[in-house]
Amino acid sequence: MPEFANAMEVFKLLDKSNCRKCNEQTCLAFASKVFLGQRPLEECPALTREVLEKHSKKQKKKINREEYRETLLADAKKQIKFLDLESAAQRVGGVFSKGMLTLRIFGKQFSIDSSGNMFSDIHINPWIVSTVLGYLLLCKGVALTGKWVPFRELEGGREKNGLYVQRSENVLKKIADTYTPLFEDLIILFNGKKVENHYESDISLVLYPLPKLPLLICYWKKDDGMESDLHLFFDSSADMNASIDIVYGIAAGIVTMFEKISMKHGVAL
Repeated sequence: MPEFANAMEVFKLLDKSNCRKCNEQTCLAFASKVFLGQRPLEECPALTREVLEKHSKKQKKKINREEYRETLLADAKKQIKFLDLESAAQRVGGVFSKGMLTLRIFGKQFSIDSSGNMFSDIHINPWIVSTVLGYLLLCKGVALTGKWVPFRELEGGREKNGLYVQRSENVLKKIADTYTPLFEDLIILFNGKKVENHYESDISLVLYPLPKLPLLICYWKKDDGMESDLHLFFDSSADMNASIDIVYGIAAGIVTMFEKISMKHGVAL
């Protein structure tokens, strides 16, 4: 029985509507999981019976984690070629010039050309690529509302909130508790902007991991028997400019970067 040669072979069978009825954020993400044997082709509701009968019995190819990451990176670059970068630029808060769409990620330039080549001063890894690609595909270009809401109030956030709090807010709070000056330095490093006593917190800062996905960090220091606290908030438009998985991934990714920098500075968490 023949196997799918790669995720793009699966992707070509799909309607590329990114309808998310399969609970994946894009058709490309679904195709990658079908290729890896993690999802059956039948779970795409848009496929016809004829297509399913012809392809659903193909063997599932198993590859290791490193190969999986490389496959996602390669497929992500191919998917970029389907985008009209010039028309997407305004929608996602970027600029199109000389055949490239340029975004600012934490204030630093990140550019993509129509061939899927990426250029940036920041390290380009599979997490960055998948996050940016998902943002380019799903961002509706909704204007920021200026209303900050917790993760659980975004569409789909309530189901993931427990893991989100454990992996993001609790870890970031530990960093802030352990060495608050470093925590403030990290915000500066990532081009954060201070805001005055938002929610009456001791430290209130806004990060812009992506133009239309700002993140507000509020930290309350330990004082007079009161325990410290930390919460992250998102603009209420976040679930219209990205999927909940992208929002979760951004928060978790930021915390991971903070952890690594903290360890380099000798901060024991």
